[in-house]
Amino acid sequence: MKVLVIGPGGREHAIVRSLLADPAVSEVHAAPGNAGIAQVVPTHAIDANSPEAVTALAQKLGVDLVVVGPEAPLAAGVSDAVREAGIPVFGPSRAAAQLEASKAFAKQVMAEAGVPTAMARVAGTAEEAADALDAFGAPYVVKDDGLAAGKGVVVTSDRDAALAHAQACFDAGGTVVIEEFLDGPEVSLFVLSDGRNVVPLAPAQDFKRIFDNDEGPNTGGMGAYTPLEWAPETLVAEVVERVAQPTIDEMAKRGTPFVGVLYCGLALTSRGTRVIEFNARFGDPETQAVLARLRTPLGSLLLAASTGGLDRVEKLRWTPETAVAVVLASEHYPDTPRTGDRIRGLKKAAAVEGVHVLHAGTKLGEDGKVVSAGGRVLAVVALGEDLTQARERAYEGMGEIGLDGGQYRRDIAAKAARGDVRVPAPSGRRAARVAGAE
Repeated sequence: MKVLVIGPGGREHAIVRSLLADPAVSEVHAAPGNAGIAQVVPTHAIDANSPEAVTALAQKLGVDLVVVGPEAPLAAGVSDAVREAGIPVFGPSRAAAQLEASKAFAKQVMAEAGVPTAMARVAGTAEEAADALDAFGAPYVVKDDGLAAGKGVVVTSDRDAALAHAQACFDAGGTVVIEEFLDGPEVSLFVLSDGRNVVPLAPAQDFKRIFDNDEGPNTGGMGAYTPLEWAPETLVAEVVERVAQPTIDEMAKRGTPFVGVLYCGLALTSRGTRVIEFNARFGDPETQAVLARLRTPLGSLLLAASTGGLDRVEKLRWTPETAVAVVLASEHYPDTPRTGDRIRGLKKAAAVEGVHVLHAGTKLGEDGKVVSAGGRVLAVVALGEDLTQARERAYEGMGEIGLDGGQYRRDIAAKAARGDVRVPAPSGRRAARVAGAE
């Protein structure tokens, strides 16, 4: 099987790495890729958001499968064009990718499917925003309705700051979704879909804020770990039954079947599991940690999803080890990241036991050396017998890497390693129902 992976980031490097480990995959290409991906597979400098360019490359290479990584190509209709050319593609159509491209659309689908989520209002003016903020109260949750690469959400107790974020979205010609705040830890669960059937991967937890202790602005993600020893044993089955399958069924019913990965961003609240958001692709950096543990061959799995065959897939196999991914970001990320700086120590980091390095915002400089080329530069991923060992290895690896002005969080998975992550006890009517069931 020959596979083409679309995208430039760490998620795509993780996908490429897993595809290369699949005995059924004979050849992997990437477009546009990055410096790390280019070290292991051929890369092609095309516009990944152009349906025509991606389709032409897939046809030229004669690939058997196209895997679309980021959200922007999906929203641009890349999957539609590749599919129309008769090539299997892992990634939803533009219409199905609206689950991520429009938070208001996602709320409509969840309402129709009976999926538990936060109460929300869509606002298009400052007056509507103010009314919604006052209705839900603090902490305020304001989300840009469109694609924002994980950075369009503001959660704050400052009403003025919430209104300012809403106004910035209005000034840019958009609308906002204002939601009730959800308590409890957050979980990411990827669910593969072939348009009818679903197969869940292992849940992970990521860290959105730039600084330790979840302080500072939101980012695309500064680290992740999996599995979640503290999560309820029934979590995955519950999410499949109450969230993923109803959503996939609703999308099929609408005539826009969802083929690809449905990223379920969840909050485990005192009132039960609630959907925070959907994404229409693998999350970054959770993918880096999740795929590090997956032992089922990835290429065959993604091809089955792309061709309607997930109901024939064997039960997924996972390593018993724990995975931790720690992201290295450029100076001034997420606002105005500095680029063009030399990255040192990559080989030393990869030589640490259980560690591999996945590139994101990197490229080769004129002298052939690896330099930074984006906000999130790379991720150090480590496997260990438990969270403590995986964390130690990840940070040992990160300590070998040098980047002027580089920044990374030092507390990725620290609370979980200490056993300090708590799922809120059931409250109100749900608590009474649970007590009655016992």
